[in-house]
This record gives sequence, C-alpha cells and structure tokens, in this order.
Amino acid sequence: MKKTANVDEYIDAHPEWSELLVKLRAILLATELEETIKWGAPVYTLKGKNLVGIGAFKSYAGLWFFDGALLEDKHHKLINAQEGKTKGMRQWRMQDIVELDEKVLSSYIREAIVLSQSGQSIQRAKPKPLELPEEFAQAFAKDQSLSQQFYQLTPYKQKEFAEYVSSAKREATRQSRLEKCIPLILKGTGLNDKYRNC
Repeated sequence: MKKTANVDEYIDAHPEWSELLVKLRAILLATELEETIKWGAPVYTLKGKNLVGIGAFKSYAGLWFFDGALLEDKHHKLINAQEGKTKGMRQWRMQDIVELDEKVLSSYIREAIVLSQSGQSIQRAKPKPLELPEEFAQAFAKDQSLSQQFYQLTPYKQKEFAEYVSSAKREATRQSRLEKCIPLILKGTGLNDKYRNC
C-alpha cells in the first residue's frame, strides 16, 4: 500500500472501514488534539506529544493510546497488541461500527489528555547505543561521505545495516555484505526499504 499524505487519503484507502474511521476521526477532532500523519496513519497529538492514533487492518479497525497502560480502562476495552514488547501502548479494536461506544471512547480520550497535561507518561527504555562492526569503522575511515550518509539514515536503518554485517560468521561474508550495503547507504536507502510500504 502506498504511503498516505493525509487522513482523507488514509480513509479512502480503507473503504471497508471508512464509516468507522470517519466516526473515530470526528470524535478525536471534537477535542483539542491536533491531527497529523505519522508512520502512514492518522495520529492525534497534544503539544507535539503523540496521544492517540487510528488504524485499519485486515480483520479490525480501531485506535491506540500511546500511553494506554496509564488509563483506568474501566470498561475493559484496551488490549496490549504485543504482550512482552509493548510497554505503554494499548489498542481498542473493533470489527464493526456497532462496537463503538462514543461516550466511553470520549471518556478514554479525555483521560489520556488529562494524564498528558499533568505530565504523566510511560517511561520508555532508552535504546541501546548502536554497536558498529569493525568493517564499518574501517570503511568510514576510508570514505567520509559514506560515514556522513550512514548517520543521516534513521537509527532503525543504521541498526539493520549493522546487524546484517555483524551477524555473518565468516569474515569473507561480512565483507561481501558490507560491499552490498555501501551503495544503498550512499543512496540514502535502507537495507530492507524495497520490502516496506514506503
């Protein structure tokens, strides 16, 4: 699926969920939250902080609260989509618009706003510093532009390159992998960009 530039495009790209997405959007726009697109999906922020996002998937649509673990969830609507991985984010999944309780959802959104305004949020673990294999250090010493291009990539893409090279057991394999990475880095392309919905 192509990357969407705005919320209308996102909704149009999911016709099977459009009625629900339009309703969720209207509820969110009735608050002081600001609408934006992040990661190709609608996200609603307060003073630049991500609070709520809406999304459509194959078997459900719904929304997620970035700090949902802090919500009381009196109505037991929220789930942790990736148990053991996701610390704070919680989803409210719906398979039909009849599952949407506007009053309950509005109370959850209001609670998320109040929590954010009071400065409460989930403390996320800081990512480990990037460990570059020696092959990269040697290549960077030879070519400063390669180093500059590498550090302009997102941390996630930097990590993919580093892990790809360092995971090879044989020195020859590590070197051939590095040689495969160099043209991609110089073009500003991630290792797996061709597989992503960019």
